[in-house]
Amino acid sequence: MYAIVEIQGQQFKAEQGKKLFVHHIKDVEAGKTVEFDKVLLVDADGAVTVGAPTVEGAKVVCEVVNPLVKGDKVIVFKMKRRKDSRKRNGHREQFTQVEVKSVIA
Repeated sequence: MYAIVEIQGQQFKAEQGKKLFVHHIKDVEAGKTVEFDKVLLVDADGAVTVGAPTVEGAKVVCEVVNPLVKGDKVIVFKMKRRKDSRKRNGHREQFTQVEVKSVIA
């Protein structure tokens, strides 16, 4: 059984026991549970239920494994040819690692 759930603007395939890296969720601690109720699709052993826009009564229960994980460094380099114009910038995304405990449909 799996579900497609929307978490902070991104869609994830959530199965029991799967670990996900989602955009940083503020005010959560390691070991706490978080529920996401924007479930867009549920597949229960071949019986697919598609929401319009969400499936009513369905939710995904997750446990926070690590509240703050830094992603890989991303370098942004802009250059204009023959102008001696270069700009280098970079950043690291912040994520929260969650583990899916159950999919309730």
